[in-house]
Amino acid sequence: MMRCWPVVSRPARAWSSFTPEAFRDDAPCACKPRGRAFGMNPAQFDDKTSALTTWMTLLERGIRVAVSIIDPFQIKTPRPAMTTTTVEQVDPATLKKVIVAAAIGNFVEWFDFAVYGFLATTIALQFFPTGDSSAALLKTFAVFAVAFAFRPLGGIFFGMLGDRIGRKKTLAMTILLMAGATTLIGLLPTYAAIGVMAPVLLTIIRCAQGFSAGGEYAGACAYLMEHAPRTQRAWYGSFVPVSTFSAFAAAAVVAYALESFLSTEAMGNWGWRLPFLIAAPLGLVGLYLRWKLDETPAFQAVAQEHAVAHSPLKDTLRHHAVAMCCLGAFVSLTALSFYMFTTYFATYLQVAGGLSRATALLVSLIALAFAAALCPLAGAYSDRVGRRATMATACILLMVVVFPSFLMASSGSFIASIIGVMLLAVGAVLCGVVTAALLSETFPTRTRYTASAITYNMAYTLFGGTAPLMATWLISMTGSNLSPAFYLIAVAALAMAGGMALPETSKISLHDVPVAGEEPVVGAIA
Repeated sequence: MMRCWPVVSRPARAWSSFTPEAFRDDAPCACKPRGRAFGMNPAQFDDKTSALTTWMTLLERGIRVAVSIIDPFQIKTPRPAMTTTTVEQVDPATLKKVIVAAAIGNFVEWFDFAVYGFLATTIALQFFPTGDSSAALLKTFAVFAVAFAFRPLGGIFFGMLGDRIGRKKTLAMTILLMAGATTLIGLLPTYAAIGVMAPVLLTIIRCAQGFSAGGEYAGACAYLMEHAPRTQRAWYGSFVPVSTFSAFAAAAVVAYALESFLSTEAMGNWGWRLPFLIAAPLGLVGLYLRWKLDETPAFQAVAQEHAVAHSPLKDTLRHHAVAMCCLGAFVSLTALSFYMFTTYFATYLQVAGGLSRATALLVSLIALAFAAALCPLAGAYSDRVGRRATMATACILLMVVVFPSFLMASSGSFIASIIGVMLLAVGAVLCGVVTAALLSETFPTRTRYTASAITYNMAYTLFGGTAPLMATWLISMTGSNLSPAFYLIAVAALAMAGGMALPETSKISLHDVPVAGEEPVVGAIA
């Protein structure tokens, strides 16, 4: 029996509608007894209900309160008129608009996030002024990693929201939060002005960025994939990583320009703030574009049949835990390889290769432009050979090229450094493109946003956010500039095992997913 969702008209009424009795399976309708939203204890549930289920229910209830508070602003689960529209019937003109809007919004989101990584050296001096530059850099990267701890929380929150009210409005919220947090970093006083509160406030704002990023990438992938033709999903989905690589390239351009045209004193005083302040106008542009989007046909079909998941988190963990673990193992390599060459290598080229700050940023910029151009080709390759073959290619390639890549990057030669970073970029692109497709193909429509966001963000938290920190720590502990390469090889082996446990999904229809029940995608692991 599908349980009713108690829609309320005012935020004040939302808190009184969420009681333990209101969401029991035998509750008759939305007209439930009222009480305090969180004022209950696990003993009020059935004896057979586990403590985990109890706290999952509490978490989901909090999300529902947020949805009810948002309700007065007309952000409701869509109930479209009857239609026979399917993913395969979306016209080319609409697909172009979807690509542009989703990609530009994702670009804005990740430009804001990337700026911090490229300005790590300058930020270390402004917020962690110690006598040891390596210690200051470690603290800066530690803040980078802490922000990733909030990505799974953001993935759960925005994932459940996206499965409840739709992809469109949820993606508008993520970009608004990211732009606001990034602008605040640009306005933040330094350690010299307010002392220890400066790094504390920086950490808090970075956590807000991480929370926002948790709902971005998986949602953008789902939005594009739910519009794309069945035989070209990886190609269309590749424009999400294209926009991500382009965002990092744009951040590198801005950082390179500042390093080249500003003195060290000017850069430390005010120059580092400029890229963060750009976030405000960019965020407004992205918000406008996303607000003009239509909801995806796949989600409209679910909403039309009144089959929107009542408990997306609970249903996801109950029915798709194995698939999430297998896919998460592969996404761990996507995360590590991505942040190795987009964020960490800008620092590695300076520390191990002896390149200047401006030259290292130029190398990163060239590699990022190369990666962005390669993404559509990788998408076409994946559509042709399948997802499993693409995953195997990516894992084996990274195992083979990682040592030559690190050796050339540490050689001190400008040309060799470019080639070394490009070698790593090829594997990272293959991983990123096939991940964008698998995030949507592995899970059913009604829980797709939640399942994919949790899977993606858990992997990125454990292996992406810690990549610069782990690489810096490994080098400091072993004294070898090649030690991060061994770490990447170990993760590639884990990714190969997880990826090969997944079935081939390139030819399935996303509409093969039953929307009235909680069955997995056709051919996927339940």
